[in-house]
Amino acid sequence: MTATALGLDFGTTNSVVALAAAGEAPEMVAFAGPEGVSAVFRSALCFWEDGGVKVEAGPWAIAEYLEYPEGSRFLQSFKSVAASSAFEHASVFDKRLRFEELGRTFLAKLAAHSGGKLGARPERIVVGRPIEYAGSRPDPVLARQRYDAMFAGFGAEVHYVYEPIGAAFSYAKRLSDPATLLVADFGGGTSDFSVVRVDAPGAARRCTALGHAGIGIAGDRFDYRIIDQLVLPLLGKGGSYRSFDKMLEIPPGYFADFGDWSRLALMRNRRTLEALHKLQRSAEDPAAIARMIAIIENELGYRLYDAVGRLKRALSNVAQAEFRFEGGGVKLATDVRRTDFEAWIAPDLARIETTVDRALAISGVTEASIDRVFLTGGSSLIPAVRAIFARRFGEGRIGDGGELTSIAHGLAMVAQEEDLAAWAS
Repeated sequence: MTATALGLDFGTTNSVVALAAAGEAPEMVAFAGPEGVSAVFRSALCFWEDGGVKVEAGPWAIAEYLEYPEGSRFLQSFKSVAASSAFEHASVFDKRLRFEELGRTFLAKLAAHSGGKLGARPERIVVGRPIEYAGSRPDPVLARQRYDAMFAGFGAEVHYVYEPIGAAFSYAKRLSDPATLLVADFGGGTSDFSVVRVDAPGAARRCTALGHAGIGIAGDRFDYRIIDQLVLPLLGKGGSYRSFDKMLEIPPGYFADFGDWSRLALMRNRRTLEALHKLQRSAEDPAAIARMIAIIENELGYRLYDAVGRLKRALSNVAQAEFRFEGGGVKLATDVRRTDFEAWIAPDLARIETTVDRALAISGVTEASIDRVFLTGGSSLIPAVRAIFARRFGEGRIGDGGELTSIAHGLAMVAQEEDLAAWAS
């Protein structure tokens, strides 16, 4: 296939690419990873020293890290800091890498593992972007500058389109009649909502965006809720230590860092570890602090978050599942009920639902005006997330499928549009 258009869903957790020839349906780019062929490429990087600094991305990054975690620098979900002015660089051995340098490295490895599919890239490339970037005070101007620097050289013509618009284009292929569509895209870092008017097949302009809204809450926040409620109390959160003749609360800063993937790996430094060993000697529960130290010293952050992810996915299918983590002499195992998890994420679900309200208001439509709801993204599979839309719009109006690939598929379709500029954001 001689591709004329490319759609790239650069995600917080996963990245997906679709290629399309003129007048043809897009095809997903497959990556033959260590554990099999998949269209989903993990948004991760691993650096290690071997006669110089080496680097891998995607599932190969995970494999390298798991083989030698103590000598590696593993980075995942780096998209979540794109709009953060507090993030200046990631320290990788003796180098300091800016966001755009991490991004260009990731893209180079993504292309290298595409089996030649991304060697010669088409001129028209559409990259998805969130409606609202992740972070407490996201700076969209800064994010755009970093994206521009990241994608410079990736293609002669790179455009940015809201991610749920890509999903809308993909879903519209299923519709035979005009409809007002609400797209709800739940990624790793953001939840985005677009209301789109879909005209009948054959219309000169099949999709028309009516309005958008987004929030920096999604799968990563749900993971943090599990860490905060389930794991951190076993590592000393809420405990005390003795300072002279007083019992004081263990400083919460340790746990704030521990609950954030981007700071957890940075805790493995001499100053922090010396402070933790000192804290352990005066702690009311020294074994809890020892568990924290072991996880940091043995670079077990990935394994811990992987265990959290497995629990979250399991609770999408069963009412109760076991959380199990083991490594570095640390063993954590406990049963978790879905109702507990839903209680932990309840504040986040409330803010997500408020954002849905905002998307409808901006679009000038009511709930009754929505004919179809398309749920996409990994977190759309969480029952409590789906329940928001089933309650408000009715189960019969909900569509799903292609949770991890629909955005890239649709972005490639956008790239085939004659008036591409009308969709650029």
